[in-house]
Amino acid sequence: MNSIKYRDEDFQLKDGTLLKSRIWFPQGNGPWPTLLMRQPYKREIASTVTYAHPSWWASNGYLVVIQDVRGQGGSEGVFSGFSQEASDTSQTHNWVRSLPECNGLLGTYGFSYQGLTQLIAEEGTPPPDCIIPAMTGLSEDAHWSCEGGAFWWHLGIGWGLQLAAQKAQREKNWTAWHEIRENLESKKYLFNGHELLKKNDPEGMAYKWLNLSSRKNLQWKTHKPLDSWLIKPLLLIGGWWDPHLRGIIDIFEKAKKAGGNPKLLIGPATHLQWWEGAQLTQLNFFDSHLKEKNKEILSKKISLWNLTTKNWELSVKSKTPAWNLRSKGLASISHLEGGLVPNSDSQENGEVNLVHDPWRPIPAIGGHLSDTPGEANRFNLDIRPDVAVFTSIPFLNDLRLEGIPTLFLETKCDRESFDLFVALSIIPNELENTANQLSTGVLRIVNCDKGIKSPRKITLQPVLATFKQGDRLRISISGSGWPAIGINPGQSQYLCEGPSPHCLVTTISLLLSKSKLKFESLISS
Repeated sequence: MNSIKYRDEDFQLKDGTLLKSRIWFPQGNGPWPTLLMRQPYKREIASTVTYAHPSWWASNGYLVVIQDVRGQGGSEGVFSGFSQEASDTSQTHNWVRSLPECNGLLGTYGFSYQGLTQLIAEEGTPPPDCIIPAMTGLSEDAHWSCEGGAFWWHLGIGWGLQLAAQKAQREKNWTAWHEIRENLESKKYLFNGHELLKKNDPEGMAYKWLNLSSRKNLQWKTHKPLDSWLIKPLLLIGGWWDPHLRGIIDIFEKAKKAGGNPKLLIGPATHLQWWEGAQLTQLNFFDSHLKEKNKEILSKKISLWNLTTKNWELSVKSKTPAWNLRSKGLASISHLEGGLVPNSDSQENGEVNLVHDPWRPIPAIGGHLSDTPGEANRFNLDIRPDVAVFTSIPFLNDLRLEGIPTLFLETKCDRESFDLFVALSIIPNELENTANQLSTGVLRIVNCDKGIKSPRKITLQPVLATFKQGDRLRISISGSGWPAIGINPGQSQYLCEGPSPHCLVTTISLLLSKSKLKFESLISS
């Protein structure tokens, strides 16, 4: 790989804007099949935070093109986010295929922002020969900025400030750059991030999404890939602890509906930390479709990593039991009092009063939205008196749970706005002080009628786990998940952001008579 060479090259769009790309060349004589990534974080980085360096892909016989999107890195123009990418993607594909070193075959790869640049193009644009989008989505609401009506606070603010810092660097505004960097390192951004975005990047995606999330009449954009692209060989990569997982599953379903035969991998990954072997899996996919090698690779449509057995498995649609929540009122003060009862029809499951104190909010740990994503033992959170905990009896037999955990219950509250942050955990057999968190979810309720009971539905992150004989299942409910989501002040005239004097102590009553925990299908079609 030391002998791999590269060069920078400009491509001029129809409007005269120059886009800068870095191109890596395999050894020997071309032309070669080409891999393209279009990203906003400077072509020199080439997403090496998650991907092998372009020279590695080139050493495996691919011409590799990493392009700075409009207004980023060395490319000209003004960066306006996703709205610019359909036209720029279409023109870039035509240019790449015209390169003398390209043999006409084109594959695309990349995650997050560069996952979406692979999927949107102008009508009539010839599709790539194969596509590997990872950890991305189409809805700027559900897949990019919010969950259950709550803005991704830590993630959304942090990403927005990263883009704001790049903007400051392009403009040589060193004061702004250092201010942003200092606030990120000190974590002050969790408290003043809204004002920092307004000051440094008021037209940026993150600031616009944050403001949209607090409005009553939402006007969110959902991007629409061309069906002709979705039916091409498509490998979708997701992570159990990645915030875009539902977006990847949504793309999988859309591709199937369009008549495609997509492949789906969901592995033990956060947004930035992937599993061993992910690079070779993608290389084999490219080899299969761009070089006609390794045809047997990824013959299975869906492969999932089991969070407890630590093995890859096939998706299996099977009926799973449902559970009801039960308590005599002490589930928040005693972590062993609340129960999960299989398929109970009892109307006497009780009521639990949960007090959310914004002075000492329940932190979010692990999972897909927190600032410490991944696996986590939440035992020390579950024993707090401001967390309502419901635990099953030990399972008599092994139980495989695959799907989307969904909690139904009724609530009432003494404020007009509140949050429900829910975690699902496994209590391993004979392990003390252990509650291994498998999934989390959130629901933000605004402008509700005080003291009036209403039904609620909280959808958690998808999961696959096998509970062994003697293990127990647990649901934990709190009124906050800081800093994954902002603190709900309980008053509609204030934003849900960092803790402030405007945040009120809130009492949430969990009415359990109609409560139910069930697992909805991972793939609906």
